[in-house]
Amino acid sequence: MRQLTIVIPPAQTARVREAAAQNSIEVMAEVAAMREGAERALLLCDAPNARIEGFLSALEDVEGLYVTYAPQGVLALRPPADEPEKQVTDIQPRSPLEIFLSGLQSIGSWTGFLSYAALGGVVVWIALFTESVFLLVAAMLIAPFAGPAMTTALATARGDLYLLKRSLMRYVAALATAIAVAAALSLIFDQRIATGLMTSVSMRSTVSVLLPLAAGAAGALNLAQSERSSLVSGAATGMLVAAALAPPAGLIGMGLVIGQMDIVYSSLWALAIQIVGINLSGFVVFRLYGVTNKGARYPRGKSAVTFAALGFSMAAVVALLLAQFSSSPQFQQSSLAQRITASAQQRIEAREDVELVMAQAAFSRARPLGENPVLLTVQVEGDLTPTQETRLAASLQKGIEREFGVRALVDLTALSR
Repeated sequence: MRQLTIVIPPAQTARVREAAAQNSIEVMAEVAAMREGAERALLLCDAPNARIEGFLSALEDVEGLYVTYAPQGVLALRPPADEPEKQVTDIQPRSPLEIFLSGLQSIGSWTGFLSYAALGGVVVWIALFTESVFLLVAAMLIAPFAGPAMTTALATARGDLYLLKRSLMRYVAALATAIAVAAALSLIFDQRIATGLMTSVSMRSTVSVLLPLAAGAAGALNLAQSERSSLVSGAATGMLVAAALAPPAGLIGMGLVIGQMDIVYSSLWALAIQIVGINLSGFVVFRLYGVTNKGARYPRGKSAVTFAALGFSMAAVVALLLAQFSSSPQFQQSSLAQRITASAQQRIEAREDVELVMAQAAFSRARPLGENPVLLTVQVEGDLTPTQETRLAASLQKGIEREFGVRALVDLTALSR
């Protein structure tokens, strides 16, 4: 429930009351007022969120109309007095107009926006350079990528070309700033190799596309839901969006400086899938909550812009997924490592002469692009001779290379019973 304050020429009062009745809006009070020396009627209205945009659309052509729209929720307590819990628990999502205006509020000044992007780049670099996971979380908190991500999805849902251009420009500026800062710090501190955290963060999974889809949906839900209908803060959803974008941005800058192009390509792929994935899921959520091309106080929406932006995003997601699944293991190292570990465990457990102690597969970034084999480390319990150890390792290596089509190195240790 929201409160509207309407100032209108007295002759138009009947029209306001008629529009209010058609949209289930209650006129709480009507008083005589003056504005610029002319008589006016001032109406206080309680409006259900979902009806506000339709109500204002019905009054678009009224001359001399002034509306004050309080975005804070209103607790409307009405008779009977013994049913307050039913009245205050009727929490509705925001109106499409309020969603749109809330999204626009995230587009602030350039100075503060780029300052946060630069600081986010600094913290991302420190986290990856020093291998401090908690600092990587801190970088996600201050990186300002959620704003342009959500306004891009909002512009797609509205079909607003101006807002779409401005959002994409802020997207590019923020990411370029974070990349440049990370690259500059790597140059200043003479970084020459990738750290362990850089390597692990740069590994991609076959389910990588799910993160941007979840991030976009969460960000859009945060804008669409009433502030009292969820315990999830805007900072938390903003952090989720930044989690999808901040680490790859830092990795691109650092990878360019140290010449690790496999890290750069992997991170560029990740940034691309995050941007279009967030846009797609955010668009869907906004449309479900009634954000369309046309609405009150909004003349710029065009269906052609929506279809073009949506079509490009869908085509980009398909192309990126095709690139991922057609270039194994470049964008699938994390998933492949898990599958190889599971395969090795099954092969060891099928034997009767040894028992599995530990198996772990991992890819590295130590060699040039496309030349890194998978390293499988296996420890078994059993009395094996050196010849038997060698044969077992060779059997595992051949089985992995035949099943997964990747070059494998096996480090097998037999622990005596």
